[in-house]
This record gives sequence, C-alpha cells and structure tokens, in this order.
Amino acid sequence: MQILYKKSFLLFITIATACTVYGQQKKAMVINSKDYLELEGVNVMLAHDFYPEGHQGGVGVIQNGQRTATNGDLRLEPTPGQWSPIPKVGKRVVDRQKNEVSVRMEYPNPDMNRKGFNPIIYPDLNFAYNIRVKPEGRSFRIIVDLDKPLPDEWIGKVGFNFELFPGILFGRSYYMDQQFGIFPQQPNGQMYKDAAGELQIKPMASGKSLTIVPELDAQRMTIQNLSGGNLELLDGRGKHNNGWFVVRSLVAKGASKNAIEWLVTPNAVSGWQSEPVIQISQVGYHPVQSKIAVIELDQKDKTRKQASLLRIGEKGGLEPVLTSAPKEWGDFLRYHYLQFDFTKVTKPGMYMVKYGNYQSRPFAINAGVFKENVWQPTLDYFLPAQMCHMRVNEKYRVWHGWCHLDDARMAPIDSNHFDGYIQGGSTLTKYKPGDNVPMLNRGAWHDAGDFDLRVESQAETVYGLTLAYEEFGEKHDNTAINQTTLVTEIHEPDSKPDLLQQIEHGLLSVTNGYRTLGRFYRGIIEPTLQQYVLLGDAANLTDNIPYNSKQPPVNATGIKTWADDRWVFTEQNPPRELEAAADLAAASRVMKGYNDTLATQSLQIAKEVWKNTASNNILPRIQLAAELLITTGDKEYADYLVSKTDDITKNITRTGWYIGRTLKLVNNTQYKQAVNSAVKTMYSTIVADGKKTPYGVPYEPDIWGAGWGIQSFGFRQYFLHASFPDIIPTDYMLDALNFVLGCHPGSNTSSFVSGVGSQSMTTAYGFNRADWSYIPGGSASGTALIRPDFPELLKWPYLWQQGEYVLGGGTTDYLFLALAADHVLNKK
Repeated sequence: MQILYKKSFLLFITIATACTVYGQQKKAMVINSKDYLELEGVNVMLAHDFYPEGHQGGVGVIQNGQRTATNGDLRLEPTPGQWSPIPKVGKRVVDRQKNEVSVRMEYPNPDMNRKGFNPIIYPDLNFAYNIRVKPEGRSFRIIVDLDKPLPDEWIGKVGFNFELFPGILFGRSYYMDQQFGIFPQQPNGQMYKDAAGELQIKPMASGKSLTIVPELDAQRMTIQNLSGGNLELLDGRGKHNNGWFVVRSLVAKGASKNAIEWLVTPNAVSGWQSEPVIQISQVGYHPVQSKIAVIELDQKDKTRKQASLLRIGEKGGLEPVLTSAPKEWGDFLRYHYLQFDFTKVTKPGMYMVKYGNYQSRPFAINAGVFKENVWQPTLDYFLPAQMCHMRVNEKYRVWHGWCHLDDARMAPIDSNHFDGYIQGGSTLTKYKPGDNVPMLNRGAWHDAGDFDLRVESQAETVYGLTLAYEEFGEKHDNTAINQTTLVTEIHEPDSKPDLLQQIEHGLLSVTNGYRTLGRFYRGIIEPTLQQYVLLGDAANLTDNIPYNSKQPPVNATGIKTWADDRWVFTEQNPPRELEAAADLAAASRVMKGYNDTLATQSLQIAKEVWKNTASNNILPRIQLAAELLITTGDKEYADYLVSKTDDITKNITRTGWYIGRTLKLVNNTQYKQAVNSAVKTMYSTIVADGKKTPYGVPYEPDIWGAGWGIQSFGFRQYFLHASFPDIIPTDYMLDALNFVLGCHPGSNTSSFVSGVGSQSMTTAYGFNRADWSYIPGGSASGTALIRPDFPELLKWPYLWQQGEYVLGGGTTDYLFLALAADHVLNKK
C-alpha cells in the first residue's frame, strides 16, 4: 500500500511538473499597458523612438535587460550612415482587437530638408508604407505593407533593415541556413562597388533563416524571412566606423501587401528578472553630507534583502558597520527602487554597499573626498587635449599635433553646412566668400567629438572657468601653456594658474574673432564631410598653411597647398551675441592683472554689444546687465535690472542664479523682495520635482543623456544657495553631483566623468573614440532613455547621445560642481 502511494505521488508530481512546463511554454507575447510587446524579459517597441542616426527608432528589441536590435525599417541603402535619407514617421496605432501595433511611414521626409538642418539630398523616390508588429506565440511578426509597388528602377535597392548592437556580439556565433561563423571584432568583409559606383560590403552570410548567438539563452534570436528572397547579414562598420551589424531583406518587384514579412523569435528566458543594481557615487561622500545608496530592482522582484555598509579594513577584510532593511521608494520608469541611508556613518575610510549577494564598487568617506582626483582631470587632461591651434604633449604621448593654423576662410554666402551652420545672403563683414580672415588661428577648444568651434561653447567655457576661479580662487598649476610656441605640456607646472591660462586661451579666439570680423563668429568648421568625420589627431585635418586661390603657396614638401582651411560663418543672432558678451564681461574681471590687454578688450566688446544689440528675447540682455554691473558697478546696469524686475521674477528658474549675485549691488528694496519671493516659489517647485525620482533631483529622461542637464542644475543650485542660504539648501547641488558620479538609473552605474571614481566611462565619444579610448576628465552625456521606459548607458564609443563629451557647460559645470561640493562641505 505504501509503495502504491509513493508511485501515485510520483505520478502526480510528474504530471504537475509537465503541466507547469507546458504552462510556461504556452506563455505568449502580448501588447502591454505601455503599448509595446512583452514576454518575460523581452520587449518589442515600434517607433517609440525616432532617432535612426543615433540607432534608435523603427522596430527595436530589448532582450533580457539588453537592447539587442533596433532601427527596423525600410531603408534605401544596405548599411546607411549618419546623413542617409530616413522616412517621416506618422501616427503609431495600437489595435488591441487585431492584436497589432502599426505606424505610418513615408519617403521623402520633408523635415530633413528644413532650413538649418543637415541638408540631405533625397533621390527621386516617393512612397509610403505601414509597418506592423504582431505577437505570435513566443515570437512576433514584422509586416510591411506598401501603398503601391516600387518603381522598377528601385528594385534591388529598397529593403527592410534591422540593426544588431555590435558591442555584445563580438566573438559570438551565428547560423544562416548552412552557413555559420562569428561576429568579428573589426569589419573584415570584402568591399566592392555596386552598379551605381557606391562602395558596399559583401554580406557575411545570406539565407532564409538567421540565428544569432545560439550559444546564449539570454541573447539567442532567430529571424526568418517569410516573404520570399533571402536575408543578408552585413557588417555596417565596413562603410561607416559607427555602423552596427545589419540584417536585411529586399522588397520584391511588384510587392505591396506583405512586401516584407519576418518572423522574429528573441529567446525569452522563463522567469527572467533584472538583477539588483546598487547605485552610489563612484567617488564617495564627505562625512557630513547625506549618503543614500539607491537600489534598483525588477518590478517583478518581490523579495527584499538586508542592505549593509561594509568598511574595507586597512589590513584587508570587510567589516559590517551598518545593516538595515532599505526603505521602499517606489516605481520609476520600468524599475522599482529602494533607498539605503547610511548618512550617520562618518568614520573616514573605504567602503562598499552590499544588498543580498550584490556589492558596489569601493568608495571613500572622507573630508577630502572632493579635493583630489575629482575635478583635476578635467583641468589637467580634458581641456588641454581639446585645445585648438596647439600641439599638446603628455610626456611620451602627443595628444594631437599643431592644428588649424590656417584658420580661417570666409564661408560662401547662401550656404547651408551639413552640421547646421547657415551663411545668409551676406557675410555681414568686410570679407568676401573665400577670403582669408586673419587672427582666427589662436585659442579655442575643439568641440569634443567634433573639431568645430562654436562661439557659444567657447564663450560658455570661458564663463564657467571664470566663475570657478572667482568663487574658489583655485590656483592649481599642473600644465604648461605657451602661447608663443603654441605648445601645451600636460603634467608640467609653469607657475601660472591653469584656470587663468585656459580662460586666456578661450578669450584669444572669441575676442580676436570679434576684433577682426567686427562681430562674433557663429562658428568655424571644416568645409568637407571627409574632414568633418575624421577620427584621431586633429593635425591631419589641414596643412596649416593659409590657402590663397590666386597664388597657392608651396609647403615644405614642394606640394601646393589645398583649400582645406576651415570656414568661418557669421549670423544675425542677438540673443547669442548678448550671451557671449555676458561671458566676456565676467572674464574681464579675472584677466585683470593677468592679461590686462584681454581684460580691456573683453570689457570693451561687452559694452559695445550692450550698446548696439537689441533683442526680442529679454533674458540674455538681463544676464549681460548683471555681469556688467558686477564688473563695473555702474548704476546704469542696476537701474536696468530694477526696470526688468517682472521679467526676472517670471523667469526666476533661468535668472535666479545670476541675479542673486547682484542683490548687494542694487539699492532697491522692492527689487530684492520680489526676487526673494520668486526664489521661495521656485524652491517649492524644485522640492516637488525632486520627489518624482529616487535620486533627489528633477530628472525627466530623454533620448539624450541627462548628465549635462543635471550638472547645469547643480551648478545653478550652488549660486542659489550662496545668494539665498536661508531658502536654498545644498542638498540638490550635492545630489546632482552624486547623479553624475554614478547614482543614476540603469545597470551601468559608471561615473559619467571619464577616469573619475572607481568605475567610470572609459569608452566614450571623444576624438579618440575609434581607439575605444577616453580623455580623462571628459564629462559624457550619460544615461539615455529608450522610450518609453528603458534607461540605457552602453559601452560603445560611437553613441553621441550617451557617451559624447562637449565643451561649455558639459565641461565647466562639472568642474565647478566638484569644486563647489568641496567648498560648501568643508565650510560646514
């Protein structure tokens, strides 16, 4: 009887197990409440994003916590690049009765040829279509319906492309019918010229069915072409360094309904959940500041574990110093968040946070945590490496050679540059198109991933450095900058404050440009796309010899020079002129006694712009008045500010941080009371917005990383606190710095500032990105949003919306914020 019972019990267990497995197998992909397809850890989006130049758009797949594919759409080229034609996105429709999501698309895209946008020459092709995605069991179908068949001359050219993220494929395998291989680290395919004479790369494989990474459950994906013809697997990097792998099938002759039909099966790991992520500042914390680790969980994860703060022993080992249940914060984007507060721990040392079996990187608690190795890399490495018109050395290394010493020629009139610069019907100067414009071959910094010089980024960098020097008096000297030999030596002190030397370098470009042109330049940029996309040493962009079309000079090798000189653009843009003038007015203060000539020129230009420039946008003029008042103390500027009290208070979120610096200089009680009242109202908004995220700062994720915006917010918070200490605390400023240094959403908790902290972005979008390298102290854009709810920070050097460095506030706001944190915390 007992044996029979055991057999019956085992039979029951076997049947129950089989039913459970069967039930799991029956789980099917569905359209969820956020209007995308979902099964376990697999999500399929359609046109939530539309930024194909940045590899976001069309059909996209997030598979078990990793975005594996994107840009599923009809394209006119096998492996399109940044300036390739893209379709216009219409309305996305979610039809739950039909169980499908669809979107309307059409070529050409009129938005791509609008004034001020990169000019894209569309071919003579007009067609519209619908893309549909439909769940089908554990798979989904991609269906493309054309309004009408393609013209015969476009057969073999238009196809459906699906891009695969290369960063997780290198060294992994694939099968295409009977063909197989690995995804190579570099593009190895044979190049050839197509019928139109365009270079293309031969497919890695072609066939009816492709399986990607069959060896890994978390990445395995199968794509089957159901509409006839073959799939092709292409390496887009063969034609564009920033390309991805592409799966493609062509639209057949005469096809319209179901012109493309694929069945895609991204393997959904049963029961998959994202792993917990501990988000902390990768640098650490001052003993007196608030210290809160944010723990990111899958929303399906209902288990809760203890969190511990572990002190790393001087002789090894980990000592628990605080253990508690983390506080529930709630849901944000697609994750659930907990907070672990260890503010009361103040003992200096190195620490780690542990949650369950997961541990953070080590970080410091120390009163000097922001004194060394935090802001210095930006001043010691990043700004020198970006210096234009210089040779930049670091011991045995040359960051770049002498560059752009032939700057610049006047841009052609009625021209629309591919990077958005526009020269109207006049040069607005005495120079004619093609003329050599003198005095532009000194100073300035390259604009991070590009080599152009925008007046706003130059002037804004000068401004940020000026305010840093003015506020904190930092005399740090670790770089030798010689404006006579045009050589910069990193890690070689020269008894001059580096901040002042960098301010001088920026002013040389902005003031020289104004003096020679009679106005600010709009920008100075490479004339050809071939030069613009250059990766590596800026010395290779030009021959450094000014070009003269009437009598081309001969260089040292006996070869006549060519028209490689950058173009200088001008524009009528009063708000931008006023903003640049405000930056110069401030810089003139710190140049006094260091470079009196530049101090005088900067103030003269600022006053001239104040006198001669009118703008419908009142705010830049208000800021110029504020800086001129601080510089000169003249009553004219104080009276102007008082007259604009209403404009100032209505726009206090933009004006408050610099207007606060004028209160002691304006003898008007009503003005001061109105500003104080507006700041109090603004603060209540900041508090409310800060509660919307677990990070304590106002943060609305977008397609571009939020790092620069958060830095700018923190920068402004310092000045608001300095001017209104009874209203604005330091909390938001410090939380902004923590965000940039690693306490931000997503599984990649790296510091956005390269080379700063125990884990940072050391694959970033600088001029050396092709080397998978980084520039210490460069501040990247950071975590971006894959709409509608997936925060992402990929390890990939070619995504400017996540990894790009920039000049202006993207650089100086971080440097300032780190200095400010040290200042306010040690002042306490």
